[in-house]
This record gives sequence, C-alpha cells and structure tokens, in this order.
Amino acid sequence: VQLQASGGGLVQAGGSLRLSCAASGRAFSVLNMGWFRQAPGKEREFVAAISRGGTTRYAGSVKGRFIISRDTAKSTVNLQMISLKPEDTAVYFCAADSTAGFYYTAINDSEYGYWGKGTLVTVSS
Repeated sequence: VQLQASGGGLVQAGGSLRLSCAASGRAFSVLNMGWFRQAPGKEREFVAAISRGGTTRYAGSVKGRFIISRDTAKSTVNLQMISLKPEDTAVYFCAADSTAGFYYTAINDSEYGYWGKGTLVTVSS
C-alpha cells in the first residue's frame, strides 16, 4: 500500500485546512485509515481514525474541530481541520491497516502497517 498525503501549509490561528491522503496498491475498501501528527521535539501522536465501516475516533485535543472522512470512489481519506491552533503545528501522517476488523479504529501507531511521508501544517499565532 502506498500513501500520499497532501494539503498541508501555513495558516493563521482560527483558520482551516483540509488534508487528503490517496491510497494505492490495495483495494481501499479493505483499509482502516488513520491520521497521526508529530510536532517538533515531540513523539508522534494519534489524531483521528476511520474504519472500513465508517466508524470514527478522535483524539481529545482535536475533537469538535477535526473531521475525518473517506471517499471510497477516490481511494482517499480526508481530514478537515477548523479552528486551528498553534499547537496543531506538526507534520501530519496518514496510515493504513488491512488486518483489523470492519469497525475497528486503531489509535496506536503500532497497529498500522503502512505510512505516508507526511505533510507539514504550520499554524501561526
């Protein structure tokens, strides 16, 4: 599975961005997807996940501001981010898993077998 994330950039606090991750190499319908992020000097952390069955899960820090969705026709997973804060600044990675259950949303990076290269989001104050 190959994953290509896009949509990062520089935005002012309070603004919005939409990240997309295109998957190839495997039928998208068998993949559970997730977004993680890594801020400078910090460990990678879970942001959001969506299962094959459409169930979603969010980190507490982004709940109510970020929305994860999937477009099976385009083999993409999207992350709509609003009300961005400087603390959202990080490299955002999309990840995929093909082994877990239909409604399973993994929050640990060890549960994902495939990773994209990441896209940088910078939120200025």
